[in-house]
Amino acid sequence: MPAEDAPPPPPELVALARAYGVDVRYPGVDGRCVGARTLVAVLGALGVAAGSAEEVREALERHRAEQRGRLLPPCVVVRQGRRTALDVPAEVRLRIELEGGGVWELPRGHAHWLPGDLPLGRHRLRADSAEAVLIVAPERLPQLPGRSWGFLAQLYSVLSERSWGMGDLGDLTELVQWAGAELGAGFVQINPLHQALPAAPTDPSPYRPSSRRFADPVHLRIEAVPEFAYATYASREQVEELEGRARRLRGEVLAHDGLIDRDAVWELKREALEILHDVPRGPGRQAAYEAYQRREGEWLRRHALWNALAEVHGTNWRHWPKGLRHPEGSHIEQAEKEFEESIEFHRWLAWQVDQQLAEAQRAAEDAGMPVGLIHDLAVGVHPDGADAWALQDVLAAGISTGAPPDAFNAHGQDWGLPPWRPDALAAAGYAPYAELLRAAARHAGAIRIDHVMGLFRLWWVPEGHAPTEGAYVRYDAEAMLGVLALEAHRAGTAVIGEDLGTVEPGVREELHERGILGTSVLWFERDWQQGGAILPPNGWRTECLATLTTHDLPSTAARLSGEHVELRHRLGLLARPLAEEQAEAAAELAEWKEELARLGLLKPGESLTMQALYAFLHRTPAELVGVWLPDLVGDPRPQNLPGTWDQYPNWRLPIADATGTPVTLERLVTSAETMSVIPTPTRAVP
Repeated sequence: MPAEDAPPPPPELVALARAYGVDVRYPGVDGRCVGARTLVAVLGALGVAAGSAEEVREALERHRAEQRGRLLPPCVVVRQGRRTALDVPAEVRLRIELEGGGVWELPRGHAHWLPGDLPLGRHRLRADSAEAVLIVAPERLPQLPGRSWGFLAQLYSVLSERSWGMGDLGDLTELVQWAGAELGAGFVQINPLHQALPAAPTDPSPYRPSSRRFADPVHLRIEAVPEFAYATYASREQVEELEGRARRLRGEVLAHDGLIDRDAVWELKREALEILHDVPRGPGRQAAYEAYQRREGEWLRRHALWNALAEVHGTNWRHWPKGLRHPEGSHIEQAEKEFEESIEFHRWLAWQVDQQLAEAQRAAEDAGMPVGLIHDLAVGVHPDGADAWALQDVLAAGISTGAPPDAFNAHGQDWGLPPWRPDALAAAGYAPYAELLRAAARHAGAIRIDHVMGLFRLWWVPEGHAPTEGAYVRYDAEAMLGVLALEAHRAGTAVIGEDLGTVEPGVREELHERGILGTSVLWFERDWQQGGAILPPNGWRTECLATLTTHDLPSTAARLSGEHVELRHRLGLLARPLAEEQAEAAAELAEWKEELARLGLLKPGESLTMQALYAFLHRTPAELVGVWLPDLVGDPRPQNLPGTWDQYPNWRLPIADATGTPVTLERLVTSAETMSVIPTPTRAVP
C-alpha cells in the first residue's frame, strides 16, 4: 500500500518513531502519514521491537528511562569557538582527555559549559563514571584557493594507447598533466574509484561498490608498478604477453560501438599483478609497505580478509559458514591462517592503488592545478560487499536507501544500499564515518559527496516494501557535518555536495554556512520566483560547481540535437507522448537561444551551440566550472541512463565522437573543440 493511502498509525507508535528520529509524515505535498507497517519495519532495523501495542509501550518507556538515566550522550560534537552547554548535574565534575595528550578539568557549577577554545580533534569526555567521545570541529570547512575550471570525467571511459582496455590511473596522470600544464585547468573530477563487487559479471556501477574505503586495483597501470622494472626476464615476458592480449582487448573496445569489459580487463591485470607481487622488494620499498599497513590497521586487515574469503565462499557473506559471517566470528582466526597468502596479496593490491592515487594527485599539483583531483564518494555500498560485512554493526539490516516518489519518478527509488544506523554510528563515536572521509580525502584536493542531503536524512525502504512504502530517518546533522569538517580540515580538502533533486528546506543554507559547495546544473537553474525564468549568470550562487551535465543526465550534444528524447522513447522511458516531449525540449532550447543572444553569446540567427552554453557558465560567479570531458568531441551518449539496467550499456561506454567512434586520450587532446569550451581571458569572469 502506498504511504499516502495508509491509515494513520497509532499515537504511541508515532511517539516511538519520533523518539528514534523517524519522520511519521509522508514528504509529499499533502504530508500524509507514513503507514504503521513501514514504521514497525524501520524501528525493527533500529533494534526496536514495535510489532504490537504492548511492545510499543514497553519500547517507549524503556527509551524514556534510558534518556533520563544517561549522564552523557555517546558522542558530543561541538564547534570550535563556541561555548557549548552540557545538560549534566551541577555536582558532576567534567574531565576532558585531549587527543594529543593533556587533560582539562572543568569545575562544578550550576551549569556546565564546554569552553570554546578547546583544540580541534577527537577527545574523551568523562563525567564521573560516564564517558563519551568529544569531537571538536572547525566552524567551516577548508575553502578553495580561488576560482577555477576543470574537467568532469568517468575514468574508465578515458582510454589511451597504453591502457589495458579501460581508463586507468596512468591515464588519469596524463590527463591532469595535460589539462593543468597545457590548458590551465584547476581540477579533474572523476567518478568513484571504489572497489567493485568481485563477482562475474561485475556490477559496473561505481555507485554500488563493495567498498568505499579502498579503491579498485582494476584501475592500476601495470607498467607503473615499481616491481615491474625489477622483474626477471621470464616474468617480464609473461607480463608483456598479457599486455599483448590487453592490446587486442583495447582494440575491440576502440572499435565502433565497442564496450568496456571490466571483467576481461581485470582477468589480465590480476594475472600480471600476481607475477609482480612475487618480485622481491628492496628494503626501502618493504619499509614503505609496512608503514602503509600500520597506517591502515584493522580496516586493511578486514578488507583483505573479506576479499580472500569471497574468492572461496562467494561474495554474499550471509551465506558463508556461520563462523565467518562476522569479522569477529569464531572461525576468523583460523581463516586468517588458512588464507594467509591470499590475504597478503589483497593487502599489497590496496597499497599499489594507494601509491598510484598519490602519484596522480602529485602530478596534478606539479602541473599547476590549484585543486587537483576531486574524488567522488558514493552514498553507500553493495549489501553483499566488503564494507557491508566489515561494518554490519553500524549499518541497518534489512533496509535499503532510496528516494521517495516525486514529480520525476512517481514510483520512488530503491538504490539497494544499506544505510548507516544513526544510533550505532553515534555509539561508535562516528569513527567508521570519519575513517571513510579520511580515506576519501587522502589524495584529493576536494571530495564530492553524492546525495549530500543524506547527512541530514535518508529515505529508508524496508526489505519487501515498495519504494513508496519508505520513511525518512533523521541523522544528527550537526555531528555528521562536524565530523566532515574535522576530517576535511585535517586533510586540507574542500568539499562539494551533490544537492540535486529533492532538498529539504534549510539544508542548502546550512551547507553554505559550513562552507560546503553545492552543484548547479545549467538546465535546472531557474528563478522560480519569476515563473521559472532562466536564471541570469549574476543570479547564480558563488559556492558551487557549475556544469552543463552529469553522469546521470543527457550529454550536451544530445540535448542540442534532441537525441536524448529519442533515446528515452526507444527504451520506453517517456511518461508522455513523444511529440509532447520533443516539443518541450525544443521550447527549452529556443528559450536558451534567446537568452544567449540577449547576452551577446550568440549572433542573431546563429544556432544554439555548446560553446555558447559553456561561455554562459564561465560568466557565472561559480567557484568551479566543470567541463564534461566527452563534450570535447561531441559524444551524444549518456554514461548512465537512470531507469535502465540491461537495456542500455550503463558505465561501459568509452568516450566517443559524434558518430559513436571511440576516441583515445591521445586523440582527445588534439580535438578542435577543446579550446572553444574552456575559459579564455576575454570570457572568464574576474
